[in-house]
Amino acid sequence: MSLARTTILIIFSLSLSLSAGLLLAQSVSQNAAPVDIPSARAEKKSVPSKPTSKPTGAVPIFRDIAAQAGLTVSHISSREKYYVVESMSGGVGLFDCDNDGKLDIVMVNGSTVDRYKQGGDLLVTLWHQDADLKFTDITEKAGLTRRGWGMGVAVADFDNDGNLDLFVTGYGGNALYRNKGNCVFEDVTDKAGVRGGGFSTGAAWADYDRDGNVDLFVSRYVHFDINDLPAFGSTKFCRFKGAPVQCGPWGMEGETDLLYHNRGDGTFEEVSKKAGVDDPEKYYGLGATWGDYDNDGWPDLFVADDATPNHLYHNNHDGTFADEALVGGIALNGEGQALGSMGVTWGDYDHSGRLSMFVTEFADQPNTLYRNLGAVGSTQEFEDVAMPSRLGQPSLPLVGWGTAFFDMDNDGWLDLFVANGHVYPQADATSGSMTYRQPMLLFRNHRDGTFEDVSSVFADMPLESRRGAAFGDINNDGNVDIVVLNVGEPPSLLLNHNDSPNHRVLFKLVGMKSNKAAIGARVTVKAGKLVQFDEVRGGASYLSQNDLRLHFGLAENDKMSEVSIRWPNGETEVLRDVAADFIYTVVEGAGIQQKVALPALPEH
Repeated sequence: MSLARTTILIIFSLSLSLSAGLLLAQSVSQNAAPVDIPSARAEKKSVPSKPTSKPTGAVPIFRDIAAQAGLTVSHISSREKYYVVESMSGGVGLFDCDNDGKLDIVMVNGSTVDRYKQGGDLLVTLWHQDADLKFTDITEKAGLTRRGWGMGVAVADFDNDGNLDLFVTGYGGNALYRNKGNCVFEDVTDKAGVRGGGFSTGAAWADYDRDGNVDLFVSRYVHFDINDLPAFGSTKFCRFKGAPVQCGPWGMEGETDLLYHNRGDGTFEEVSKKAGVDDPEKYYGLGATWGDYDNDGWPDLFVADDATPNHLYHNNHDGTFADEALVGGIALNGEGQALGSMGVTWGDYDHSGRLSMFVTEFADQPNTLYRNLGAVGSTQEFEDVAMPSRLGQPSLPLVGWGTAFFDMDNDGWLDLFVANGHVYPQADATSGSMTYRQPMLLFRNHRDGTFEDVSSVFADMPLESRRGAAFGDINNDGNVDIVVLNVGEPPSLLLNHNDSPNHRVLFKLVGMKSNKAAIGARVTVKAGKLVQFDEVRGGASYLSQNDLRLHFGLAENDKMSEVSIRWPNGETEVLRDVAADFIYTVVEGAGIQQKVALPALPEH
């Protein structure tokens, strides 16, 4: 190691400067081990969750019904993946575009260098759910006609008119589609001032200043000039295990991130620098999601950065943010390394009352679980528990993308799904590498801080190179289903056939003083000995959008003694003695306004 680099590392360890992130961005390559950085916080051992009974009953069966459901449009991608831009798309989303109570599906379409130069492709495909789990492609009819190179999707009601709007990130520019009702959209990108540019990837909505209007964060990846393409396999940054591959992100310049403040009149102001979230170091931004990790009632922002340190922006309550990732222990992994971070999900997997963060990583790197240890002085600390939780080892050979904590069997404990797939088709001919098409991972929560690998439930499904994943109850039966994007192929719709007798509930929240879609609201449910909470999020997973309705498994409890809703404006509303096994619509300040019964539970 050179004297100059040694000096930089010493300065970093003493001053906690974020300049070390830039050092990592410059020095990590596909052929080199990540640079070790001394931990910026004192060692603190994790305190395990209180022992509890292990889960019982069979793991749910997931069946791919995409073809019979009508999801036959293919994502677009080149076969060879000669350029990094051809590997990173794309996201999927679940949202109800016409308020008929059934989830519709949106998929980013992707593109190729040649197609983009000829005008690009429709950014997304939108399927409307009709009856009996049948879907119709309504993209053109819906007015979703902007062309380009789609990357990700996120949903919110930015104008508070009661219809969910769609934001699409992409290479070369983004799109904002205003929903006029009945799944008919108007392209308001330029009018709203959110077209952006460069290589946009993640998107996440939140009302960060609690003024009743949702704002929009956009992460960006690398500077990529389609008219000056890097030569395949040309430098040390364009090789993987000795084989020539696409160039990037290592060795490429990154891009800053964007934050759009909603003015409330249909337009946005770009305020990232003023707010302190512009990322002047130009890390390689991918997955982004908001969550109140310190329980102070204000949304904070996590950004997964590929091969560079992650960001954790704490909300200062005044329109500005402070990056606490490094001092909080979530910028790097437990070994002090910046990993190839991509997909993100918040969740209280251990019933600690705090949101922990799970991040999917690149090949030969364990996926990372940052357990939220709570406040230590003025800092909220996280600990990397990937290996003790048993989530890390199974992920080591894989490249992870879309992910979420979700309760697959309604036992009241969050399980975990990960979609995988290599970025290099050349991996199939590379010694010592996992194949390009890879299996999915599924982990069952053992209720003691550890998980069991139950991925064998997917054994009969074909291998694919997958990216985004979206989670929601697609058929309103009380079980969480999964839509997964398969690169260059039609998506998968994994229907959850859970036959457990556990009770469950879903909440659709409607804001009045708060933003209409209640993005950022937190629901805490008490049922018997179970206490759980979750938040409504516009954007998560890998460049994807989950069902805005909050789902809770209730185990043997047929009633919730208390349901507490903290609305995005900070006000709290409490419901008592609420029956299980319904989909509830709760309007801010008015309580339950509608309930729809879920199907009867299986008899045991």
